[in-house]
Amino acid sequence: MRSLLTAAAVSLAFTLFLTPVFLRLFRRWGWGQVIRTPEDPHNPSHAAKRGTVTMGGTIFIVGSIVGYLVGCYTGNNPPTVSGWLVIWMMVGFGVVGFVDDFMKVRKQRSLGLSGWPKVLGQIIVTVPFGIFALQFPNAYNQTPASGFVSFFRDIPVLNLFALGTAIGWILYLLWISFIGVAWSNSTNVTDGLDGLATGIGVFTIAAMSLATFWQFQQACSAEALLAAYQPACYATRDPLDLTIIAASFVSALVGFLWWNAPKAKVFMGDVGSMSIGGVIAAMSILSHTEILAVFVAGAFIIGPGSVILQRIYFKATRGKRLFLMSPFHHHLEMRGWAEITIVVRMWIIAGILAVTGIGLFYVEWLSLT
Repeated sequence: MRSLLTAAAVSLAFTLFLTPVFLRLFRRWGWGQVIRTPEDPHNPSHAAKRGTVTMGGTIFIVGSIVGYLVGCYTGNNPPTVSGWLVIWMMVGFGVVGFVDDFMKVRKQRSLGLSGWPKVLGQIIVTVPFGIFALQFPNAYNQTPASGFVSFFRDIPVLNLFALGTAIGWILYLLWISFIGVAWSNSTNVTDGLDGLATGIGVFTIAAMSLATFWQFQQACSAEALLAAYQPACYATRDPLDLTIIAASFVSALVGFLWWNAPKAKVFMGDVGSMSIGGVIAAMSILSHTEILAVFVAGAFIIGPGSVILQRIYFKATRGKRLFLMSPFHHHLEMRGWAEITIVVRMWIIAGILAVTGIGLFYVEWLSLT
């Protein structure tokens, strides 16, 4: 518990008190947000936000790593391979987002990396993660990830390696890459209003940390791990370490939200939104709750879901629009909703979905006890 509390406290203090220091530095470097022209009839006018400091995601990325490491060594819980894998996804996706942000700032236009180069960068980060996540077995042959598709835990009938090692690796890496790319882009699309993605990220990853802490409390005994059947316990390799890095990241987001809430003094940028997606993807894979994450992080699906529906409807009706603008939060802006109203109500939805996911997680455990 000392590691957990220390990591959370240090991360919170880092982003809450040091963000103004970083903002002065970012202004000196010219990291100001580029906004589409207000004359564009298909976009809400955000002209007043032009020039707001961006790429603030670098602050909570650094803050969460500092908090995690301090917490681990203070509580005598050295980092495990699972914790480092979460950091790899967080930093790796953050680097892809940073390149995107830097191109926008340098060229002073709202478009950075195009679609496929961005996806390629995400895959380059995800594939090594997937490979290393099946390495480093412990004394009970547990690896950070598994070769199964998981819901509340691994689903025995969905063994990706059932057809052989070669085909299994292909299916596994495709599955892991899909998860990484999907969550990274979902969080990226959601980041469109002050504090929106930050607040949703707090609810989502806090719920994931509760799940991993429960897995730590209900971890399988040595006898259960050696047995063929493990009823109500969890075979997650490093649940406590996953809880520490998740708590550190959540606390860093909370401290950052103080400065990012409407009216924001700093934007997280793609570096921040993609790193949130990386943490969600890594936590779901390493805690063996990949499908459950759809419920827990469901608020991050609303934005990209509305974009997909808009495109399908546009093509099916030959030019008609389902929404005034997508993602959905911009549709609500076009309908006259105040930004703060949209953000707070989306936070409420995120909280409801996160609690629902954790409730399902607990009910599944009760059904096995």
